[in-house]
Amino acid sequence: MSIQTERSSLFPELDMEHPEIVPGRRLKARAVKLLAAPGNEMQTVEVDRLEVEIAGIVGDYHYGHSRKSGSREPWYPRGTEMCNERQLTLVAEDEMAHVAGLMGIERIEPEWIGANMVIEGLRLLSLLPPRTQLFFEGGVTLRVDGANVPCKFSGASIASHYPDRDQTELALAFPANARKRRGLVVRVEKPGVIERGEEITAAIPDQWIYRP
Repeated sequence: MSIQTERSSLFPELDMEHPEIVPGRRLKARAVKLLAAPGNEMQTVEVDRLEVEIAGIVGDYHYGHSRKSGSREPWYPRGTEMCNERQLTLVAEDEMAHVAGLMGIERIEPEWIGANMVIEGLRLLSLLPPRTQLFFEGGVTLRVDGANVPCKFSGASIASHYPDRDQTELALAFPANARKRRGLVVRVEKPGVIERGEEITAAIPDQWIYRP
C-alpha cells in the first residue's frame, strides 16, 4: 500500500482527492565553517565553535526568544514583537558562488551577509522544507523555519567589497538574484555546542502540496 493510499484511507468520509505525500528521508552533511556576530551589526566573523541556547547563539546579534518585525513582515506594524525564527542563518558555498556569478562579481563571503554556518553536502540547501531537523553529532538540534529572504542591506554589504561597481545597482542585484538561493533561517531546538567540521544528519519530513 502506498503512503498516499494509506493516508487517504484514514479519511474515507471525505470525498476529495488527497495530495501525493513524498516520504521523509535522512541526508548527511557537514558544518564546514562557523561564524558569529558578536557586535551590534549583522556581519559575522569566523569562529571554531558556537555555543547555542534555546534563544540562539550566546552573545550573537540575533540572539533572543523574540525579535522586532521589519520589512519581511508587512502584516505587522514595524517593530512589533514576534517569535525569533531567525536565530541562525545557514548558507551553502555552491549557492553563493552561483549568485555571485549572476551578479557579475568574483565571490560572496558568508561573513558579508551575516551567515552563521556554511553547510556542505546538501544540494539545494535553500529549498530544504520547513520542519527539517538538523541533528549535529555533538548533540545540538536546529529546526528549519524556511528559506532566508535576501535583502538590499546584505546587498549593500556585498557591494562595499566591490568599490569599483555602482553601489546601488550591485546592492539591488543581490535580492534580485539570490531568492531561494540565500540559505535558510533556523532556530535552536536542542542547545549545546557546535564544533567546526561536525557531521550533520538532516531529517527531512514528509512533504505534500496542500490544495484545498
